Amino acid sequence: MRLTRAGEYAVRCMVYLAHKGKGIQVSKQEIAERADIPAHFLAKIAQDLARAGMIAIKQGPKGGYSMLKNPEEISLLEVVEVMIGEIFLNDCVGRPRTCKVSRQCSVHKVWEEARNQLRETLAKVNLADLSTSESCIPVFPVHN
Repeated sequence: MRLTRAGEYAVRCMVYLAHKGKGIQVSKQEIAERADIPAHFLAKIAQDLARAGMIAIKQGPKGGYSMLKNPEEISLLEVVEVMIGEIFLNDCVGRPRTCKVSRQCSVHKVWEEARNQLRETLAKVNLADLSTSESCIPVFPVHN
């Protein structure tokens, strides 16, 4: 499994918003510059995050994005799965009916265990954890 570019950008956007705090409106331009996300791509990602109830979008010259929940309430897993759908490493895990032997297959059990471990790891980490990390915030470049 490889995280899509949209998934990576969504994580960057949400970590940046978490760093600012719940309800703090941040311009699209600021997020794009500080989180190194192309502005046109950020607008599409923001729509998905807004549909999932994670952010609010305010249009217009004084518009921007703000988090609707506290950063502690949003896991890394939630952000990733908003963008790519539920994580599964193989079709037999995500769609068992596509495989004739999935439940009896020894490899299926390995895929399922790996998927569960990955989801569990991502679920343990929330945006507050990521946004307060000393190593995270400085990675957001400032373009002049």
